[in-house]
Amino acid sequence: MARYETANTIINDPALEVGLVPATDPYASQDEAFIQLRGLLTSAGRELCDMHNWSLLMENYSVTTAEGDTGDYPLPSDFNRMINQTGWDQNRHLPIGGPLSSQDWTYLEGRDLSSTTIYASFRLEDGIFRIFPKPPPLPSGGATPGFQGIYVTFEYISGNWVSEAGSAPIYSGTKDRPTIGSDIILFQPIMMVKMLKMKFLSAKGFDSSGAANEFQLLFKARTGQDEGSPVLSASGLRGFPFLNSYRNVGDTGFGQ
Repeated sequence: MARYETANTIINDPALEVGLVPATDPYASQDEAFIQLRGLLTSAGRELCDMHNWSLLMENYSVTTAEGDTGDYPLPSDFNRMINQTGWDQNRHLPIGGPLSSQDWTYLEGRDLSSTTIYASFRLEDGIFRIFPKPPPLPSGGATPGFQGIYVTFEYISGNWVSEAGSAPIYSGTKDRPTIGSDIILFQPIMMVKMLKMKFLSAKGFDSSGAANEFQLLFKARTGQDEGSPVLSASGLRGFPFLNSYRNVGDTGFGQ
């Protein structure tokens, strides 16, 4: 199976496995089964987005505050969720705190704190990235010479798991659901086929345990390949975690 497949293929393959006759164009078919498969494919893709931090869906976000800003900045239209612990104040080379709870946020807002006495923090609220401390007001005489705002960057997971037919590069998601059969599905084809088969059998009230096992095995293998594993070096080079008697031995002194 190819690295990427069209929505037509992703629908027809499980249809064939459950005994249906494949459609020439599943997205033009008015057959009840293919109408259902189209809807299940959309829900399957959206569920997969939430199940793992897929490297193919990772995107970068950045914003620089300026005098007079409200401190509220719109998130990208394809924003699904922020990847934890990737937020940084690049000017100060410090991590930013958050996302804050409502209680922590109101606590900060209620304190008399300036941008020079507290690290940058944030909260996510209805498509908005909100930064604390807020930028200072714009002076009446114009921008302050040499003013340096907070330059924030973080990584996020995009909700766009479909590439529009004919778009380049093919691995760049442009849509959050397929709308025509020639749209490209970015997730591993065989994993999508097995997930769609599982969901279809379940929706019809048939035994889906075998299909669920097939999907779980593929999902586990694919996520393992996608994220990799940390490597412990005995040399201690490059500043990565390594094995030595000071950092990696428990309080009991085991191994000494």
